[in-house]
Amino acid sequence: MTTGHHRPRTARHTSGLATAPQGHASRANAVIDLAETELAESYELPGGDLPPDELALEILAEQLDEFTCGSCFLVRHRSQLAKEKNGVKYCKDCEG
Repeated sequence: MTTGHHRPRTARHTSGLATAPQGHASRANAVIDLAETELAESYELPGGDLPPDELALEILAEQLDEFTCGSCFLVRHRSQLAKEKNGVKYCKDCEG
């Protein structure tokens, strides 16, 4: 039965609990396998816990044969230079 927006809904079930239709009974009775969840949590992923000395990076200044693209802001080799406009350099990927 369709109910209009102006009429209040009437309760069909008096227990207060919604019941699943017969076709959805298998989903309603699904059980989570806790052993599988615990097993997944025990896996150690590679690179998950790096010591602080392995996290240190050496930052190098832009080299003479490199430029920073004005569009993607990546440091590129001079062979990737496509255009220079108003002192701003653009790589072949951004101008291509």
